[in-house]
Amino acid sequence: MTDHRELRVGDRDRDKVVEILREAAGEGYISLDELTERIDRTYTARTRRELDDLVADLPQAAPPPAMMGAGAVRAGPVEAYTGDRLELHTGGGRVVRTGRWTVPPRISVRAGRWGTVKIDFMAADCPHAEVLVDVQITSWFGDVVIIVPHGWWVRDDEVVRRWLGAVHNRRRVPLAPGGVTVRLVGTVRTGDVWVRYRRPAT
Repeated sequence: MTDHRELRVGDRDRDKVVEILREAAGEGYISLDELTERIDRTYTARTRRELDDLVADLPQAAPPPAMMGAGAVRAGPVEAYTGDRLELHTGGGRVVRTGRWTVPPRISVRAGRWGTVKIDFMAADCPHAEVLVDVQITSWFGDVVIIVPHGWWVRDDEVVRRWLGAVHNRRRVPLAPGGVTVRLVGTVRTGDVWVRYRRPAT
């Protein structure tokens, strides 16, 4: 019989664990340094066992990841186009742009307290050599997750970090011919921006 803890997990499972970790940090069960370290491990986890281990020592008010359903996702995101700009804003919920979509030249991202914005470029059609992403994380525990294909380049040298704001961007390969540069600007005050480079599914 297959142990369910060895089953592979996806981004929805990882996002649920991140919510549990942020709640735990807000209640003082883990420090901000631990929160950052555990979230980093969450987004690289491949199995249910790895995710379970990240929250095993926490008194969870919410059910464990294997039992959480769609109701665990907070409501309240705003997604709209203004001219040639896509706006992905949330004051305390979760907004996700994924699947097949056409990338505009500019994207505005706003994440408030407990808010999460996820932008997945893996299946997107991007007709631009450079995309400007204006990120504003204004409250505790706001998160922005950006997923791009290998061969793209996410620049973060123009992002202003204040207080405990951080950008986690570990680029491993150079910009490929025909690749896209995602230029991050804006201010991260107390939250995190997580950049993930992934190979297309075969």
